[in-house]
Amino acid sequence: MQTFEILSSNTAETHTIARSLGKLLQKGDVVLLEGDLGAGKTTFTKGIADGLDIIRNVNSPTFTIIKEYMGRLPLYHMDVYRVADSYEDLGFDEYFYGGGVTVVEWAHLIKEQLPTEYLTIYLYHAGDDQRKFKFEPVGERYEVLCKELRDENTSD
Repeated sequence: MQTFEILSSNTAETHTIARSLGKLLQKGDVVLLEGDLGAGKTTFTKGIADGLDIIRNVNSPTFTIIKEYMGRLPLYHMDVYRVADSYEDLGFDEYFYGGGVTVVEWAHLIKEQLPTEYLTIYLYHAGDDQRKFKFEPVGERYEVLCKELRDENTSD
C-alpha cells in the first residue's frame, strides 16, 4: 500500500475523516500526527476520540505530555513537542504496547522510541479551513487500515 491523501474542506469534514479512522482502530494501534502548528492535530485527535466512543472533551496535552481517555478502547494522547531529550524514559512503551490506542503529536521528536509499525498522518494547510491529510502506513496492519479508510472515504 502506498501513501494516500484525503482533502478536507472544513473542520466538520476533518472530524468525520478522523472519526472514521477511530472506528477502525484496534487495541495496540499507534497513530503519529505530524504537521505545522495549527494544522489540526488536536482537532484530528478529537475525531479519533469520537470514533472510539469517548465522551470527554479532548484537548492538547502540550504541558502534561500524555492524557488518557476511556471509551471503546483507551486513548493515550501524547504531545511530545516539549520533551527535552528524545531518549528521556517517560514509559512510552507501556502505552505503545498497552491495551489502547496511542496518538502522538510531533512524533518525530521521539523517533528512537517509536514502535516498528505505525500509521503516520501528515496534516497540511490547503487553504483557509482546508486541510490535506497524507496517510503513510508502516507495517501490514496499517496498510490494511489505510485501505479500509481510503475505501470508506472515496467515491470512485
